[in-house]
Amino acid sequence: MKLFLKGSRCFSPKCPIDREAPPPGMHGLRRSKQSEYGLRLREKQRLKFFYGVLEAQFKRYFDLATRSQSNTGETLLAILERRLDNCIHRLGFATSRAGARQMVSHGHVEVNGKKCDIPSMLLKPGDKVRVKVRARSQTLAKLNLQAMPPQVPDFLSITNNEEPEGVMIRLPSRQDVDPRIAEIREQLIIEIVTR
Repeated sequence: MKLFLKGSRCFSPKCPIDREAPPPGMHGLRRSKQSEYGLRLREKQRLKFFYGVLEAQFKRYFDLATRSQSNTGETLLAILERRLDNCIHRLGFATSRAGARQMVSHGHVEVNGKKCDIPSMLLKPGDKVRVKVRARSQTLAKLNLQAMPPQVPDFLSITNNEEPEGVMIRLPSRQDVDPRIAEIREQLIIEIVTR
């Protein structure tokens, strides 16, 4: 299952998923039918792996989503989209979420004019995210913007083209989820977490 986590490498023939060999043995190509539990667990792990979230963080986000009055699955996806490292990646300042996480934790990013080194910070509408006005930080973000021009979602907008800067306009909805994970079935995730 291709998750496009390696940035531009996933679009090349060097992608490890495309080069993956079948399991060894005479019956390696045959797979047994996945159980209902396995199907739900696969969806949950896929979502966690896509956003780079560990189990404890995921449970905290799920608790936040269940407290909301709206649909729990859609709220969970919106919370994951609001993470600072995800917003940095979606704005195009980093080529992957792991790169965005590293960029934030190394202190290259400011939120509302203040240094922020917490990748899991949840942004609110009106929050301004920008790359520090420092030569290393600026060149890093500009190289990433040139390497992979972003497809900025509707809930974010780039406000300054000279200095990489963006703002969250509104809370993300189900339609704003990354297209590579848009086919995720959040109902299966809710069923396995509430067990």
